[in-house]
Amino acid sequence: MSNYDVDLFVIGAGSGGVRAARVAAGYGVKVAMAESQFYGGTCVNIGCVPKKLMTYVAGYESAMRDASGYGWSVGERSLDWGKFIKRKDEEIARLNGIYEKMLNNSGVEIHWGAASIIDPHTVRVNSKDITAERILIATGGKVSVPNIEGAREHGITSDDIFYLKEQPKRLVVAGVGYIGLEFAGIFNQLGSKVDVIYRRDKILNEGFDGDVREFLNGEMIKKGINFHPKTNITKVEKALGVYQVHLDNGEIIEADQVLFATGRVPNIDGLGLEKLGVELGKSGAIIVDKCEQTNIPSIYAVGDVTNRVALTPVALAEGHALVDRLYNGQDRYISYDNIPSAVFSNPNVSQVGLTEEQACSQYPNEIDIYKSEFRAMKMILSDSQERTFMKLIVHSKTDKVLGLHMVGEGAGEIVQGFATAIIAGATKADFDLTIGIHPTSAEEFVTMRNKA
Repeated sequence: MSNYDVDLFVIGAGSGGVRAARVAAGYGVKVAMAESQFYGGTCVNIGCVPKKLMTYVAGYESAMRDASGYGWSVGERSLDWGKFIKRKDEEIARLNGIYEKMLNNSGVEIHWGAASIIDPHTVRVNSKDITAERILIATGGKVSVPNIEGAREHGITSDDIFYLKEQPKRLVVAGVGYIGLEFAGIFNQLGSKVDVIYRRDKILNEGFDGDVREFLNGEMIKKGINFHPKTNITKVEKALGVYQVHLDNGEIIEADQVLFATGRVPNIDGLGLEKLGVELGKSGAIIVDKCEQTNIPSIYAVGDVTNRVALTPVALAEGHALVDRLYNGQDRYISYDNIPSAVFSNPNVSQVGLTEEQACSQYPNEIDIYKSEFRAMKMILSDSQERTFMKLIVHSKTDKVLGLHMVGEGAGEIVQGFATAIIAGATKADFDLTIGIHPTSAEEFVTMRNKA
C-alpha cells in the first residue's frame, strides 16, 4: 500500500500534463491534477487552435480576392468580427469539454486552483495538502513583455488578441518570431495596415534556414506588410483613443492596437521551486535530464516549462514516454532530432531537419544544396504574385537528406509527410526514384536535379 494520497500529481492541464495523466491512469495509477485556468493549456485556448482558426478566416479573404482571376464576380463583403470571435469561443469551449470528459473518464482527480510544491512529495492546492509519490510539472509557458514605457499599460499580447472586440485597422507588431509573423500575416490579409518592429536584421530566428528567412521576408513585403528592421520601440502612449508607438529612429506610428510578440518564458510562478531547491536555467526553465527528472528525484517536468523544444506535439510525446517508463516498464525516450515544425505565416513556412547553416557547421565541405523557386499553379490565373520556395540539404558522402524546407501555401501539410521520409533516413536517390503527384507543388521535392 502506498503511503501517499496519490501515485502521481500533475500540475497543469495542458497538452503534456493531460496526456501524462490520462496514460498513467490507464495503467492503473492513482493520478491527481491541478489546474487554475483552463483545460488544454495555451495551445487549445490562446495558442495553436484559435490562431489556426484566425489563419482560416484571413485565408478566406485572400481566396475571395484571388477568385476574380478565375472568373468569379465577388461583390462587396465584410467580416462580422464579433460573430467570428463567438464561433471561435464556442469551439474552444467544446474542446475544453472534451478534455474534461477524457480526464473524468480516465479517473483523474481534478483540483481547480493554483498549486505550489511544499516538499518533494506534497502539493498544496486551495490550502489543501495532497501527498504524492511523484510530482510532474507541466505548466507550460507565459508571455514575456519587454520593459518599455507604456508596453504593459497600452500593449496587448498573444493571450489578448483572441478576445479583441473588433478588428484593429492599424496594428503594430513588436517581434518577428513565429507568433509575430503569424499575426502580421493574418491582419494584413484582413485589410489592416500592419507595421512590424524588430531589433534584428532578419525575421525569424537562427533555427530557420537563412534562405527561408530571406524569402519569407520578401513575400510578406510584397503583400504590403511594413517591416522596420534594426529598430526598437522606446515608448507607447495613448492620445485621443489612438496609440502612438515611438521608435528609436524618431518615427511615431499610430495604431489601434500594439501587439508585443516578444517571446515566452517558462511558467513557474507560485510553484515554490527556488525555495524547494529545484535547479533552474535561463528564464526560469526547469532543468531535467533525459528522463524528464529534476535534481529532486520525485519531481519531473515536461513541455514548455523546460524550455527545450516548445511545441505541443513534443510536450505530448514527452509526457507519454515518461509514464510509459515509470508505470509500464517501457524503456522509451523521444528523439529531438528531425522534429518537423511550421509557421502559419502568409505564406506558410515548414521545415524538418538541419538548416544549411547547421549542416555546413556539422559537415564542412560535404553538403549539396538543391533549391527551387516558382509561382504555384494556383496563383497563375489569380492576381497574386506569391511565389513558393523549396530546398533540400543533402550530405554528399552518404546521399542522405539532412534537411527539407518550404515556404508556400500548405507547407505544413506537405512537410509533415516528408518528415517521415527524413526520419527513416531517405537519400536523395530515394527522392529521385519517387514518382511525383502531378500537378502539385509537393512534387517539386522529388524532381529537383540540379545542385544550387
